[in-house]
Amino acid sequence: MTTTNETITIPLNKLDVDPLNVRKTHSAEGIKELAATIRADGYRLLQNIVVRKGDKKGRYFVTAGGRRRAALLLLAEAGEIAKDFPVECREREAEDATAISLTENLHEAMHPADQFEAFKAMADQGKPVADIAARFGTTEIIVNRRLALAKVSPVLMAAYRAEELSFEQLAAFTISDDHARQEEVWNGLQSWDRSAHTIKRQLTAEEVPGTDKRVAFIGGLAAYEAAGGPVRRDLFTEAGGYACDSGLLETLVLAKLESLAEPVKAEGWKWVEFAAKQPDNLYQLGRVYPQKVELSEADQAKLDQLSEEYDSLAELIEAGAADEDAEPRLAEVEKQIDALRDAEETYQAENLAKSGAILTLDYHGRLAIHRGLVRDEDRDAQGEPGEGEGDDIEATGETASKGAKLTHSATLIEDLTAQKTAALRVELANNPDIALVAVVHAMLLRVAYGSGLVSEQSALQISLTHERLEGSMKRPDDNRALAAWESIKENYGHKITGNPADLWEWCLDQSREELLNLLAFAAAHTVNAVEAKYTGDRKKAFIHADQIGQALNVDMRDYFTPTAESYFSHLNRQSIEAAVAEVRGADFASGVSAMKKAEAAAYAEKAVKDSGWLPAHIRIPPATPDEAESAEIHPFPVAAE
Repeated sequence: MTTTNETITIPLNKLDVDPLNVRKTHSAEGIKELAATIRADGYRLLQNIVVRKGDKKGRYFVTAGGRRRAALLLLAEAGEIAKDFPVECREREAEDATAISLTENLHEAMHPADQFEAFKAMADQGKPVADIAARFGTTEIIVNRRLALAKVSPVLMAAYRAEELSFEQLAAFTISDDHARQEEVWNGLQSWDRSAHTIKRQLTAEEVPGTDKRVAFIGGLAAYEAAGGPVRRDLFTEAGGYACDSGLLETLVLAKLESLAEPVKAEGWKWVEFAAKQPDNLYQLGRVYPQKVELSEADQAKLDQLSEEYDSLAELIEAGAADEDAEPRLAEVEKQIDALRDAEETYQAENLAKSGAILTLDYHGRLAIHRGLVRDEDRDAQGEPGEGEGDDIEATGETASKGAKLTHSATLIEDLTAQKTAALRVELANNPDIALVAVVHAMLLRVAYGSGLVSEQSALQISLTHERLEGSMKRPDDNRALAAWESIKENYGHKITGNPADLWEWCLDQSREELLNLLAFAAAHTVNAVEAKYTGDRKKAFIHADQIGQALNVDMRDYFTPTAESYFSHLNRQSIEAAVAEVRGADFASGVSAMKKAEAAAYAEKAVKDSGWLPAHIRIPPATPDEAESAEIHPFPVAAE
């Protein structure tokens, strides 16, 4: 160990954790990143470690710099530096240890916006993204995200610094480099409708997200891009970006559907159609069904042999004893088994001659082939549904045969359907995407079409109630929140299909993001914080309403201003005086009792103007006492009517 002025050099393996250091926990990821920055700077520390003498001779406690010590130990474990690597330190006395440690760990962290601009400055100097990532021990995607954030409009960045935008909102703007368009979108959105999703939707109104089922069908954005399609990148979502040329996307989808339709046409159908969107009348068409046929002895023997091979391979794979060729072989065997089993069913020639097939996309963007569809004109030409062979046309509500009829007792039907219900519950619980569709479907039936349709058209026993608020308001036509709510309802009213019978298929076609928006829209109908004359014991419900408001960061001043007309004229003079006293003091309010009611209300309106004061029952209180100290809306006493 050597001493140079106030700096001493201590071997790394002589430095110990200081029990007086106030920081007890370090992020493993953060230590890795710090180690990378030390490596990139030639294994030098930008700031000396502060130490005090340890309990044993020659050893020192690290009072300030525990993260730097941990990063150096990580480099030593990797063999990049010696275990006795010399570390420059500054020595302080033990009585100062806690204060020094606390001072170092209480400093304000760099604002994220400063980080974004610092990364951009390095990139502007010509440093490659890979080098910047290595320098700070992070990934290239993180660097690219920070660089994208740094390119957002300076106006919006200033708003972010002023905490007028959240990080999620700022990130949403990175999908566009057009500052003017970014600012136009932000300024054009209502305060209640500035979510990241809404911002992205406005900026990409004419584009198709990478999560769209059409994009998935053609092989993802990479396939679309390979065909010459321009992509707008989104670094902050799994979608990866947006297809800017929807026309090209449709062309690619239809081209692939057309190629897949060729083998279906070869099956002998009267007609074959294809479309990316499922036709509205799909389930109104008649149907014919295939007949069961016996496999030849050779095919049956082949099926038996393949089934045995499949079971053996699956057992080996499950036990971890299979070689690398097992899984590809299993997939090939499964394909051959499916082909043989398909051969066990066949359509009769006369039914092929009067029916067709439609190729379309399912909810997940996979190919769906609907065979045996019969148009009305073909069904009429061949006679009524159900006439002829056992595989003839079956239409909704009509029996497939006029011969013997299969009947079930009510008890058996209840048993069978109970078993089906149990299976549906299991499968739905394991498929959150379809569960989301089902819940949104049930809720929209209630809020968009009326209560009677929920039990008629949804298998879910979801009860949803909502009450109109106009009857509880004295001046509903002047209420800002009610006007905004009606605007939201109108927007969704134009979007949702007009026929409740089509709602399920319509919901299936929506993205998860859109379904979550619809869920929020439907759930919003049910919020009820109205303290009516006869509400019963709903105190906890009203507390929950405030908690929702706190979670949403609702500022009721955006929706209500106490004026003579909206509030004070509905109070008696004593209450008007109390309200003014809350804001301006008792002396200022002392003359109210001598005024006429209208004069007192006008006086109160001027007194509270620009004060931020709100009546108690319309406030959203701060979530915690600490927040209450800094909240702009102070906890004034109640001015009762």
